[in-house]
Amino acid sequence: MVRTACPYCGVGCGIAATRTGERSVLIKGDATHPANNGRLCSKGTHLGETVSLEGRLLYPEVNGARASWDAALDLVAQRFSDTVAQHGPDSVAFYVSGQLLTEDYYVANKLMKGFIGSANIDTNSRLCMASAVAAHVRAFGEDVVPCSYSDLEAAELIVLVGSNTAWCHPVVWQRIEAAREQRGTKLVVIDPRRTETAERADLHLAIRPDGDVALFNAALIDMKARGLLDDAYLAAHVNAPDGFWDQLCAGDDGLDDATRTAFFDLLAQHPKTITLFSQGANQSASGTDKGNAIINLHLAAGRIGQPGMGPFSITGQPNAMGGREVGGLASMLAAHMGFSAEECAAAQDFWASPMIARAPGLKAVDMFRAVHNGRIKALWIMATNPAVSMPDAGFVRAAMERCDFVVVSDCMAETDTSHFAHVKLPALAWGEKDGTVTNSERVISRQRPIFPPPGEARADWDIVADVARRMGWTDAFAYPSPAAVFREYAAQTGFRNDGRRVLDLSQWAELSEADYDAWAPWQWGGAAPYADAHYSTPDGKARLVPVTPPANEHDPAFPLRLNTGRTRDHWHTMTRTALSPKLSQHRREPWVEIHPDDAATLGIANHSIASISTPSGSSLYRVSVSEGQRRGELFVPMHWTDQISSGGRTGRLPSQKVDPISGQPAFKNSAAAIAPYGADWRAFLVSVERPDIAADCYWTRVRAEHGWLTELAGQGAIDIEALLPKGERIEARDGARGSLRVAVRDDAGRLQAALFLTRSGSLPPREWILAQLGPDEQPQGAELLAGRAATPAPDAGPVVCVCFDIGAYSITRAIRDQALTSVEAVGKALSAGTNCGSCRPAIARLIEEAHAPVA
Repeated sequence: MVRTACPYCGVGCGIAATRTGERSVLIKGDATHPANNGRLCSKGTHLGETVSLEGRLLYPEVNGARASWDAALDLVAQRFSDTVAQHGPDSVAFYVSGQLLTEDYYVANKLMKGFIGSANIDTNSRLCMASAVAAHVRAFGEDVVPCSYSDLEAAELIVLVGSNTAWCHPVVWQRIEAAREQRGTKLVVIDPRRTETAERADLHLAIRPDGDVALFNAALIDMKARGLLDDAYLAAHVNAPDGFWDQLCAGDDGLDDATRTAFFDLLAQHPKTITLFSQGANQSASGTDKGNAIINLHLAAGRIGQPGMGPFSITGQPNAMGGREVGGLASMLAAHMGFSAEECAAAQDFWASPMIARAPGLKAVDMFRAVHNGRIKALWIMATNPAVSMPDAGFVRAAMERCDFVVVSDCMAETDTSHFAHVKLPALAWGEKDGTVTNSERVISRQRPIFPPPGEARADWDIVADVARRMGWTDAFAYPSPAAVFREYAAQTGFRNDGRRVLDLSQWAELSEADYDAWAPWQWGGAAPYADAHYSTPDGKARLVPVTPPANEHDPAFPLRLNTGRTRDHWHTMTRTALSPKLSQHRREPWVEIHPDDAATLGIANHSIASISTPSGSSLYRVSVSEGQRRGELFVPMHWTDQISSGGRTGRLPSQKVDPISGQPAFKNSAAAIAPYGADWRAFLVSVERPDIAADCYWTRVRAEHGWLTELAGQGAIDIEALLPKGERIEARDGARGSLRVAVRDDAGRLQAALFLTRSGSLPPREWILAQLGPDEQPQGAELLAGRAATPAPDAGPVVCVCFDIGAYSITRAIRDQALTSVEAVGKALSAGTNCGSCRPAIARLIEEAHAPVA
């Protein structure tokens, strides 16, 4: 059994993995890990479905042809060296990822900032955590999360800001649920959408987009008026700029007075308050100010540094924190150091490097602008997919197309980004990596290998170090192991620190290889880094930061506001989760949520296809009409790519607008319009083999247990022959409805594919026909064309609990037949909701609906 860490969100759960075959593994939660105590979410639970070598990049490639490592790395080293020599250090850049291990990050940062001499290394954490980082630095003097998960158990009130925790951090959600059950902890959710998290709250504040600063400024004004500020704490431990209180102003938060007052009352009544904020706060043109508005409230009330209280930024990626620690952001140097002359000297002296970056580099959006206009001529992308995930992704693709030299290190052979690579370098994936990660509460855990490296894949730190040696810096990058990298990083955190920074791992600078291998989760800074109220500023005091609510925006040509985010069972650009049949069932297509009133006004039908457009681009989505969506606003998920769908290309929609301090893109509030797509026909295809869809139409391809499900809709004609494999065909046509049903069987009579198409009729449910791709005992031809068995089994309905494959209709029947009245009772009856817990809000809603009085 191997104890390792989950590769998904920033909760940082421990996993106990037992290898069961050449590329198979049994996954369980690690009961000894402090982050999860054995719990796992649906994504972690189904990691075993994602560890095959399907789609893996196993050998280096140069210009699309297999190459040796020597040839590939010599080319990378030569092109980067030549570019720097001809155009200067700032003509090259690294774009890296929170999927990297700390050791990978450290070596890449050292090479770029200390040896190439540019700060042009930025990470996709810029897209999710940069505003929280900037807020921490402004308030505390250092990027330190001042809370721990144990504070959730000690709190009296938990405020979730821009966090659909039940979906995006399910194990944290389980801790919140347990605290509410055991201690009566109150829960407030601040989110424009009525998410499944918001449905379970004691109070939901459906603020307008970017209304957070106005709300938290108003809360601070209210606390002051009630005499609830901690004057002693303010005097001893906090600096406020002149005029701070006189200039403090609220603004339009989109709430009515009663709702706002109810929130203020809860704050007043519960001193032990944790404010947990995530992407809904960070991904904004005012994201840094939002973070500081939250921190201001906690500092002024003295609600920080003690159990059950504090501002808690919950991280998006498994090692965004590790990247922030080593300097993976262009706006920091290394080891929580900035670019002062003293800090630059410390970094250069520690590395004994020939040069040092002396100013911040280009942040992600600016970096790709520089690629587009030719200032950056060589770009190395590691473990991320900016062609999908960056804002204005069409522009980013054009930038990479123009770039003289693009290197992509990845574990997958084909991504939307690798399409632009001149050189592809095969990296290790989860289950093969060996190193450390840091989670949201500053706990450093080990990722350990379960499988040997496949093909010729190598660790990212090893690849970067090899290139550095080929560029001439042999001794500085002669690392024999990841432990050697970690020891050097740990030593740097203590070098000329003298207590100035909380981040100090120097006690581990002499860590042995054996102790590194045996590393147990360890939290730097302790449970409460600022328990002594001594902050990382020159005078040791925290700072109140003046923040002003942003003005409302309106564009008559694009009158709606577009919000983007994650779905429950997928991750980033689905290069891993789309390999899992289980994880692909909860939401099979990219969808847009729209309020019923807006849908009616615009003539958009539920479950139809609609086109969303912004000044930056457009894409197609399946419509989901929802009362939980505010009027005048839309929501779409972020995950779909060219590999999976012709629609759902969410990255094309937001503009390049960023927070002026952090450089984080404003993903949550874009001007948009929506219109019906007007499909002439609708169809779906089930097939054993993955279909390649060349048709100019809407399509989304989903993995199933024994094959594939492809949803289609389009205008004009469609080439049926291009969709179907060879074999014995049976078919049925209905000219009146413009319907066609075709099943294809092999010589043994086994179903290979089935296409159901209609212009005006209905289509059958997908589940039964999908299930016929697997069994040896095959149904009759008439059943195949009907899309159901002659004697149908009860329809399970859309999947609610992915862990146990329980559908909504099955849950509703059990609730009614067995008179179930609680989520726990449903769990005992069906097991639904008893593993990861992310479906528990949906189960609670089904209970409420089943027991609601008939109108």
